[in-house]
Amino acid sequence: MEFETILYERRDRTACITLNRPDKLNAIDHTMIRELDEAYRAAEGDDDVWTLIVTGAGRALCSGADVTTVEQPKPGMDTRGEPLLGSYWQWNTSAEATPPYLEMAKPVICAVNGVAAGAGLDLITTCDIAIASTTATFLDPHVSIGVVSARESARLVRVLPLNVAMRVALMGTQERLSAQRAYELGLVTELVEPEKLMDRAWEIAAMINRNAPLAVRGTRLGIRKGLGLPIAQAEHVAESHRLRVAHSDDAFEGPRAFLEKRAPDWQCR
Repeated sequence: MEFETILYERRDRTACITLNRPDKLNAIDHTMIRELDEAYRAAEGDDDVWTLIVTGAGRALCSGADVTTVEQPKPGMDTRGEPLLGSYWQWNTSAEATPPYLEMAKPVICAVNGVAAGAGLDLITTCDIAIASTTATFLDPHVSIGVVSARESARLVRVLPLNVAMRVALMGTQERLSAQRAYELGLVTELVEPEKLMDRAWEIAAMINRNAPLAVRGTRLGIRKGLGLPIAQAEHVAESHRLRVAHSDDAFEGPRAFLEKRAPDWQCR
């Protein structure tokens, strides 16, 4: 797959999407939004891809929206020049660089290689596992340029303590979290030396892929869909996913391989 603003690579059962506008610190323009959406959905729809990695080229994961491409919309039109509210996607929360994580079954790893700002934070708060370079930094500049931090803060406050998320959101460019601080707060799960970051991301993906793929997806979906629900309802949601997977071929292959003392041959069915 060839794109203008991103790179798409597949190794074994893992696909990697790299934001590739390093001269712009991987700022998001309309082309990148379209290409990312295409790449995310291609990975989700590819039976040979079990896990997805998202990262950035150069010094940044993503610096947020490219303000140089923002235009004042004409009356009755959106910023893309399409009729206002004429398409279903316009009624949903803007995705920008974010994977359609609520519509996906496959796990997403985010490898934070550098600056993660504004919408770049969404790549971290909506992924399933985030790791970071020791040189990474995190900030939300919205209020410093006169823009409300909306979905970014709504997602960030579900990952960070309230007062920390407030500090990041309300102080704008005056507040930056270091990689070490982000790790201490749980925003990322692991710190890696810059030159080893991507090797580690591929390694984590490979470890996930050694497990039964349908069981991985059912576990991920059970957790995601149970967030915010009362515990009894969350348990029912998780159990419904367990029961679905219990009838798969892989659910029989796992115990059989264990008894036969061999590696399981997952078929993803």
